[in-house]
Amino acid sequence: MGIIVQKFGGTSVADASKIKSAAARAVETFKKGHQVVMVVSARGKKTDELVALATEITNNPSPREMDVLLSTGEQETIALMSMAIAELGVAAESMTGTQIGIITDSAFSKARIQKISTMRMHKALDAGRIIVAAGFQGRDENYNITTLGRGGSDSTATALAAVLQADECQIYTDVEGVFTTDPRLVPSARKVDSITYEEMLELASLGAGVMHSRSIEFAKKYRIPLRVRPSFSDGEGTLIHATHEEPDSVVTGVALVRDEVRVTLLKIPDRPGVMHLIFSKMAEKKIAIDMVVQNVGEDGLAEVSFTVPQNELADTLTAADAAVKELGSGKVRHGTNLSKVSAVGRGMVMHSGVAAQMFKALADQNISISLITTSDIKISTLVDREDADKAINAVHSGFFLDQAVTKPLPIGEETEQEEETVLVARDRSEQEVISRLPSMEDIVVSEVELDCEQARVTIRNLPDNPGVAAHVFETAAEGGINVDMIVQNISRDEHASLSFTVPRDDIDSCLKLMENLLQQWPETEISHDAQIAKISVLGIGLRSHTGVGQKLFAALAEANVNIQMINTSEIRMSAVISEKDSRVAHDVLSDTFNL
Repeated sequence: MGIIVQKFGGTSVADASKIKSAAARAVETFKKGHQVVMVVSARGKKTDELVALATEITNNPSPREMDVLLSTGEQETIALMSMAIAELGVAAESMTGTQIGIITDSAFSKARIQKISTMRMHKALDAGRIIVAAGFQGRDENYNITTLGRGGSDSTATALAAVLQADECQIYTDVEGVFTTDPRLVPSARKVDSITYEEMLELASLGAGVMHSRSIEFAKKYRIPLRVRPSFSDGEGTLIHATHEEPDSVVTGVALVRDEVRVTLLKIPDRPGVMHLIFSKMAEKKIAIDMVVQNVGEDGLAEVSFTVPQNELADTLTAADAAVKELGSGKVRHGTNLSKVSAVGRGMVMHSGVAAQMFKALADQNISISLITTSDIKISTLVDREDADKAINAVHSGFFLDQAVTKPLPIGEETEQEEETVLVARDRSEQEVISRLPSMEDIVVSEVELDCEQARVTIRNLPDNPGVAAHVFETAAEGGINVDMIVQNISRDEHASLSFTVPRDDIDSCLKLMENLLQQWPETEISHDAQIAKISVLGIGLRSHTGVGQKLFAALAEANVNIQMINTSEIRMSAVISEKDSRVAHDVLSDTFNL
């Protein structure tokens, strides 16, 4: 038997009875022959109570002292949990982040793990003790206590599972597992038995609150199977893993981010280096911008929009104003009371008409769309916040996620045992893993991909009405046209601009279909460019690591490559450029990310 890491969140350790219940689970696993590492959060609302207490003292607390204060919540829990385990007849040893050996950078309140020592943990495990580790915390090189940000206990658990090469990392929570969407918003949501790292990473970054995205990054990098399990029952929960199976549905889940705001930079120069400047200003403030939408420039001017959490609007506007000032032209505008609805699924790659299906579901509920952005396995739209609940229900039912799916026999895999071998196959040498982790949270860019087989279509002056986007992409799907990147920026004077890419061989057919469709809207203008290329950076956590976009756009600016369109996600950042710049762009990005 190997090592099992078990993480219990705040609601799972909220009081004495729940602490005893969690202790019993750990002891049960221990008695089956496993070595057990428990990672626990602060009890219930303890962190919120500590934050509220600090605000009674000062309106401007030191970030360092806030980390010292907040770390006490987990220290309380590890002591109580160790006592509960001892009462069940098994030895336990509590460890703070510092005692574990978690070393982070010095970014108080949102520190990133740099390395972990395993010597003390192995000594305790080999002595037959259950380790009870404080989640959410570590220390920097100067022995300052640091915290990893909300959800940091998940990051602690998966990081420990990675360096210890655990057989499984089990995340105990107050839900039965991962659902097709939030069952509090959509009563017909279903639990899924398994989901891939990529899908879960996108859903977590898009607002699915079951898992923290940084923890999934760790698991994906080092192929640690994650299992989200209910703390209140014996259910098996949901396995998050790597798989080679064909997806059994087009869309796996739908997510909602309720409190989004949009920032738009208007009339900025359409030249190389502009996006680098914007991303640099955001990265300086560690703002992870989302739904980055740049449509094709016009008359030497471009327009870029992106979304950020509402609580980061002030810092974002400051950074945007600084970028416009340095550019020497442009205006900054923003929109509030917005929400983002996203559909995620590996099956999107293999099916045409997915965008049309989503947009039709929204149009049928008379919901307007402002921004659209896509990746290989994700479509995101920005809607009015008052339509958020209606929108997520519409998309969920529009993809039939309320209906159970019969899982097909895995292609090329004969037995359950063979499938398990694929799921858990990974490097078992702990020292090799540690040697690859001079910085646990270094940006991981695995590939630069170049696609020179696409063409771009841009439609301007589309009516900004529900159903228009659905009509466009239904027409493409009915004509057998497979649409890849989709970008829609905010409307101007009740009109929208929409761009998308299609296979170059299909451009003539696509244009004919669009021209016929657009006759009903005489003000529209359609243009195209068959000499484009899509350059993409692939990896893990690309959006949340704010330096990726900065490095990508800096490299393209240095090579004097201009950008026409942008799409971003957690696992892919893509830009449409001129085909004549494609080889230079590929080479410079490969060098930049050491590939």
